[in-house]
Amino acid sequence: MASRLNSKISELVYDYELPPKYDLFRESLREFLRTDIADTVEYYDKEEKYPEENIRKFSEHGYLGIPIPSKYGGAELGEFGYGLAVQEIGKVCSAHGTIIGAHTGLCCVPIWLFGNESQRNTYLPDLASGRKLGAFALTEPGAGSDAANIKTTATKSGDHYLLNGTKQFISNGDRAGTILVFAANDISLGAYGGITAFIVERSFGGIRTARVEQKMGIRASTTAQIVFEDCSVPKENILGTFGAGFLVALTALDGGRSSLSAGAVGGAEMSLEMMIEYSRQHPEVAEKQSVQWMIADCAIEAHAARKVSYDSLNEVGYYFERLANGEKVPRMQREMISRHTAIAKAYCSEVASRSLEKAMQVMGFDGYAEGPGLERGYRDSFIAEIYEGTNDIQRLVIARELLQTERS
Repeated sequence: MASRLNSKISELVYDYELPPKYDLFRESLREFLRTDIADTVEYYDKEEKYPEENIRKFSEHGYLGIPIPSKYGGAELGEFGYGLAVQEIGKVCSAHGTIIGAHTGLCCVPIWLFGNESQRNTYLPDLASGRKLGAFALTEPGAGSDAANIKTTATKSGDHYLLNGTKQFISNGDRAGTILVFAANDISLGAYGGITAFIVERSFGGIRTARVEQKMGIRASTTAQIVFEDCSVPKENILGTFGAGFLVALTALDGGRSSLSAGAVGGAEMSLEMMIEYSRQHPEVAEKQSVQWMIADCAIEAHAARKVSYDSLNEVGYYFERLANGEKVPRMQREMISRHTAIAKAYCSEVASRSLEKAMQVMGFDGYAEGPGLERGYRDSFIAEIYEGTNDIQRLVIARELLQTERS
């Protein structure tokens, strides 16, 4: 969100005691963001320019494969370490976080969880090192929240499948070299049995970028509509079991919502830090009780959101380790994790939005004016309530799972 980081305030208000490996990792990432990234983000936002040089720097520092095991080229810090990273990046720029989230959480992680050893060894080293960028292609013009209603088809042709259809609002869609694509192998079978996940290389051909969206926020990240026209994918590139792609998608989105909650916590923390810093510099503002209450409310919610997010990251991390090791996870546990990640995503994203609104009230025109931090953060924040499942859909997930639990 902001180009300046006030880590002293953050540590005073928020710090939790972390195991040494996470603490060292977080400190090195903070320093990298402070020295190499923070001062550039305003430029990329205003120019609506993809931050190619910055992503290269993230790659060189090993930040594009944080949760992936070291044997595949990753940092092996699990979902919790990845969440810490997204939280710190969320304090600096949500657009950078979106690029890395689509690449790492939605492309790399599903290949690690569901891929066979050949697929892991073929794709993860290039992705984790940043030699290739990843994307996740599920959403379509007529299938957003209703992801089970996808119309992209996979038709068998010898030992290949031909993909035909349109995917929409795909982060990194115009730039990714490796794309996870979800297609209907048999519409009559419905979501469970009728959808398959494919690892698609752009070099396969038959992939066209139809347009790149213009957006209110996260403007340094690219969001594309991509069209598949007889894109020929070898059968060896089916990810997981044929017909079980919907489970792959739901699992990836559980992880994505969990890490997204951490990015929202970072945004809430930074907006609070800006309120505190501004009020200290303007005593006539700080002495107003209404301002003090807004600061207190934001501190309460950010503290609670961090707890919710960290619990979710730990739970998802344990779940993912079991999946990656080939263990069967009971359906009841999977549904509980989906509920908890939905809670984390909905709550933390709305905490961030409320914190930004209060910061705007405290800072007035100084916050509204274009410049470092708040104005851009305000535009960026609200996408977290929309992508990876709108918060209304998260509430449906939460309520339906609870009601089903009560009936069983």
